[in-house]
Amino acid sequence: MNKIVIIGLGAGTLEQLPLGIYRFLTKAENVFLRTREHPVVKELETEGYIFPSFDDTYEKHNSFEAVYEEICDRLFQLAEQQSIVYAVPGHPLVAERTVQLLLEGCEGRGIEVEIGGGQSFLDPLFQAVKVDPIEGFQLLDATSLHKDELELRQHMIIGQIYDSFMASEVKLTLMEKLPDDYEVYIVTAAGGKEEQITKIPLYELDREVSLNNLTSVYVPPVKSEEVLYKQFSKLRQIIAELRGPNGCPWDKEQTHHSLKKYLIEESYELIEAIDEEDIDHMIEELGDVLLQVMLHAQIGEDDGFFSIDDVIAAISEKMVRRHPHVFADSQADTAEDVVKNWQEIKKAEKGKESVTLHLEEMGKHLPNTLRAYELQKRAAKVGFDWENVEDAFLKVREELEEFEEEMKGNSSERLMQEFGDLLFAFINVARFYKINPEEALFHTNQKFIRRFTYVEERAKENGKDFADYTLMELDAFWNEAKSKEL
Repeated sequence: MNKIVIIGLGAGTLEQLPLGIYRFLTKAENVFLRTREHPVVKELETEGYIFPSFDDTYEKHNSFEAVYEEICDRLFQLAEQQSIVYAVPGHPLVAERTVQLLLEGCEGRGIEVEIGGGQSFLDPLFQAVKVDPIEGFQLLDATSLHKDELELRQHMIIGQIYDSFMASEVKLTLMEKLPDDYEVYIVTAAGGKEEQITKIPLYELDREVSLNNLTSVYVPPVKSEEVLYKQFSKLRQIIAELRGPNGCPWDKEQTHHSLKKYLIEESYELIEAIDEEDIDHMIEELGDVLLQVMLHAQIGEDDGFFSIDDVIAAISEKMVRRHPHVFADSQADTAEDVVKNWQEIKKAEKGKESVTLHLEEMGKHLPNTLRAYELQKRAAKVGFDWENVEDAFLKVREELEEFEEEMKGNSSERLMQEFGDLLFAFINVARFYKINPEEALFHTNQKFIRRFTYVEERAKENGKDFADYTLMELDAFWNEAKSKEL
């Protein structure tokens, strides 16, 4: 069986290369380099050792993954004829994508892939920046860097920063989590005689001209509390501390039941911010809603029943399960298809319950306008519904007549019941037009507040008391407010 023996050229010069690797290289036949752009290769060439490389492959593709895939295909083709040696920068198993592709692709080809060793760039880099990795560190790949992977409280080493374009991508990703002037280190040829360590503010990362394939960026752990405020883990820590032994007396007294009213209040304040299209206000109110979620989760964790991890896992699992058109092989081309699939999956999850039982349990804690809306939707799904909005509106007229008839009597109880029937019928009309009744009433309440405030201000302009105006005069002020679209 032919072999591909993979050896590492280390992170620096020939002096850093292990003696065993040097002897192996200088005696081996059929040696192929991923790239000639390495100090060891240049020194070996001065000694008369010339090896072919795959540098030409980098010019043919727009992505590194495509480059690496072609290199591996060519290596397998070569290895089908005879055993070969493949030399890569650093250590074969540290930040070397082609090695992983070779290990994944060798099975079934009749080719053995053997790791021959080498020295990674990590040891000299830790030495260069004087870091003990036991404190916790991340080794990240610049070619596939994502902001959600960043652990700001740990030492971060980002490799594969070949050029200014890659440095720019890294800079932009880091700046989503870190201040523009956060100090980072560019480390090149760590441990060798050409070692360079440059401390710069983050925004200058892609302006450094000495970037090459021996370059890494070291990002020190974040110590500033304010910078960590963007981290979900920091928020979780803050909430836990608020409810901890030395925390806030108010927060420690809260229960799931005592917090219910705050969740309702914060939700309505968020709706108001959305309606006002006020982004800053939305950020604040979304934070207040999230605070309620975090407090409930912390209470659950304190009581030993659940934590925020369980909450996140439950919603993640539900979203994947109910979106098979995204995460599986189901089909849904329109929003209506998505809703239909969602309801079918939901029905299958809950089993065949009695419709009446489901209605009894449905939305007990919703505002009654919303509960009426949801009850009507549920009944419509099993066919109990008007065929068109005209029929629904006839029901409104019928209920209005019954209400007017009860106005002639003396029964406040029956009048209340007929008024409820009238509201329920109107909500049914809203449902046909996909109008959320709670949201519609919220808008009207806000409009009333704005216009009545204007009437009060106009009334004060003349130095008279509100009661000194006639209803006709006040109504004129109201019409002024209306004309101003308040």
